[in-house]
Amino acid sequence: MATITEIAPAVYRISVLYPAINLQFNHFLVRDEEPLLFHAGLRGMFLEVRDAMTKIMDPEKLRWISWSHFEADECGAVNDWLAVAQKARPACGALGAMVSANDFCAREIRQLTPDEVLTTGKYRFRFYPTPQLPHGWDAGVLFEEKERTLFCSDLFHQFGDVEPITQNSLIDRCSQALKFVQAGPLANYIPYTPNTAPIMEGLASLAPKTLAVQHGSSFKGDCRQQLLDLNVLMKELLDRPTYTFPKPAPESIAPVSVPEPRSFARKLS
Repeated sequence: MATITEIAPAVYRISVLYPAINLQFNHFLVRDEEPLLFHAGLRGMFLEVRDAMTKIMDPEKLRWISWSHFEADECGAVNDWLAVAQKARPACGALGAMVSANDFCAREIRQLTPDEVLTTGKYRFRFYPTPQLPHGWDAGVLFEEKERTLFCSDLFHQFGDVEPITQNSLIDRCSQALKFVQAGPLANYIPYTPNTAPIMEGLASLAPKTLAVQHGSSFKGDCRQQLLDLNVLMKELLDRPTYTFPKPAPESIAPVSVPEPRSFARKLS
């Protein structure tokens, strides 16, 4: 069953735990004159998230559906939401719209850039591109400027059925999560690039009051320092070579039969 928590003024965290992988999937509804949903979520979770939303507002009144990057848990259910909310529009980064979402979405997308503000009534949203952070060249974050909430997608990823929001540092949990993922089949899901530190420093300069985290607890407190500390952690754990090119076992390589030059010439003549 989805749990609902107001983590900032008019920002509702709708969380669904996926027990098989011990991971929360969080969707953020901003209730305003033109309500906005950040993270459309997986199609398989749509009905549960929709039913939870009815406890806050009528889903038909949704006006904006937004996400960070093109991935199933970010925007997989966007067309399901568009079918319910006839006046809603998708809104994502311009690059994401151009390379993926325009073809995927059933309705015209509002393409977001840092130079414009999406106003929903009381609240003002600005999209900041963050290429390859957490992953995908189309990645970005959404920042609500009035209450200073940063919707930070997979950044600060934590496992477990954790509390909705905390004032305690997330860094130890993030460290555990990154180490766990790096040791398994999902390794390298967050690349550390030459752009990572400038991006994280830029996000820190926004001085958010709340971090709305997609997987795990959200955070309220010194968000600037949390972002800088996460950059240090990611550099320590991710800024190193980890990839080995797969080499098939010798017995799996079929021998290649090459004809002798003379016999090959006879066949051609």
